Formats: sequence, structure tokens, C-alpha cells
Amino acid sequence: MTDPLLEMKDFGIGIQRPEGPLALTDGVDLTLKPGEVHAIVGESGCGKSITAYAIMGLLPQPGGVKLTGSLEWKGQALNHGDETLFQPLRGREMAMIFQEPSSAMNPLMTVERQIREPFLLHGLPVDEARIDHLMRRVGFSDPERVLKSYPHELSGGMLQRVMIAMALLLKPQLLVADEPTTALDVTVQAQVMELLLEMVHQEGASLLLITHNLGLVAQYADHLSVMYAGRMVERAPVRVFFESPRHPYSSGLLGALPDLQASHIRPIEGMVPPPQEFSSGCRFAPRCPKADELCEQRPPWQGEDHCYCCFHPQ
Repeated sequence: MTDPLLEMKDFGIGIQRPEGPLALTDGVDLTLKPGEVHAIVGESGCGKSITAYAIMGLLPQPGGVKLTGSLEWKGQALNHGDETLFQPLRGREMAMIFQEPSSAMNPLMTVERQIREPFLLHGLPVDEARIDHLMRRVGFSDPERVLKSYPHELSGGMLQRVMIAMALLLKPQLLVADEPTTALDVTVQAQVMELLLEMVHQEGASLLLITHNLGLVAQYADHLSVMYAGRMVERAPVRVFFESPRHPYSSGLLGALPDLQASHIRPIEGMVPPPQEFSSGCRFAPRCPKADELCEQRPPWQGEDHCYCCFHPQ
């Protein structure tokens, strides 16, 4: 069997407050193997993005802290707060496409200066041919003009494409993509996803895709994890998941998708609770039509290839 690139076990992330740490995620398990596209899906605020930041060693500061669990890269433990471990990896072995490119890029530097940084930070000669190739692959017909621009002179979609090209420059083995196609039109969206998949298949890399777009997951991902209120609630091969979701929350997500044949969308009743109101039992229980007294306890994981944590699965 192929050894995993990345393993996250029982991982919990919190934020330090005067009265003590507040847990944002709890017991997150994730394994990524070479050549795999793994998606994390869930509502806004469920902990998808902060899990991605933890993988990259970029927990928000001040206050962001690992509370529990372990993170391993190719079998080596990565201790949060130890930049000597993360800095050689970022950009070269693992890279991230951020959800908000306008916030992730320096407004005082041209695109050209920023896109050269991965080479310079790792002591590599700048490969102008690769920069030009990737800029064209993400949809720029005039990369020279874009490179000489400042971030404020480009649209959100253009900045997103620049960031995708920048992440791919050094052929990383893991690409963490946080909503990578949100700001792109449908044509460029397909072009970008094909580029990311090409990297996965040709370089034997892994792609962690964080998205709300279940259509994107169905088309491109191999496996997915469903996250709710800071916890993973279901993991499965994508095809199996869409055919038979087991957790009531997963079923609710699929039921809320627009359907041309349905008279109306079926939303999930209620709201995701804030972290300070997370239950110690099943966190979906207040919104679940199947909840009973048993759900006041934390449900264990069930299943092997298709796993879920629920006392009353579909």
C-alpha cells in the first residue's frame, strides 16, 4: 500500500481567551495519499478553512492554537509553532490556494515580484518559462501585462488565477485549495480544475479540495469528508456518498441542492451553533428530525470504507 503524504489524527484547534481556550474543531481525522483528490464539504463556519490553515502551519494569530491530536507529513510529526519545520515545506512540498486572494496578496508589490517569491525563498533560480506557462494555463492571454500589475488593478477572478499559478510553480506534492473556483466563471473553472487534476495525476500529488460546491466534488473528487460544527461526521468514496449518504446532515446537504424537477428547495432547518454553544454529544442533534435522548452522548464512528458517526443513520 502507498504510504500517506499527510495524516491528521484526533486534531483539535482552538483560540486562546482570557477565560481559557475555546475549541473550534474537535477530533478531526484526515489521511491523504499520493494521487488522491479529497474534498471537505460543509456549511460556512464548520471548520473547513481553519483545518486547512492548520495543515499549512498557519493558524490565525494571536491566539490560534492546537489543542489535541497530531499532524504528520510523510511520517514526520509537525509541531505547530515550530516554523523551522513548516517553512521549508510551504511552497515547495505543500502549497495553498486561499479563499480570499485580495487579502492574501501584498497590495504594495507587483504580481511579478510576488510570483517570483517561491523561487527566491527556497534558493532556486527563477524559472521565467514556467511562470509564463502557468499564467497562460490559468487563462491569461497576456501574462506580461498581468505580471506588471498591482493587485488592486486586477479583478477578484484574475487574482484567484494568479494565486493558483503561484501555488503550482514548484510542483508541490500537496495542494490545499480553499474554494479555488468561487470567483471564476464556468469556463475558467473547468480549465483550472483540469490543471489541478493534471498536477495530481502527473506528479503523484494530493489535492485537498475545500468547497461548498457539491457538483465540483461529484465531478472531480475521489473521497470526501463531511464536516459539521467543528467535527467530521461522515467519510466515504464520492460515488458511494452520493448514492447512499448515511448521516442525516449529509442527507440534508444533498436534499438542499437545487433540483429542476422539484417544486422547492428543502433547506436544513435551524442554524449552525457558535463554538461556545457546541454540544458534548451529537452536535447536529438540535437540527436533526431523528434526534432522541441517545444523541446527548457523542456517537462513535461506524463502518470502514464508508464511515459515519450517528446513532440513527439513514
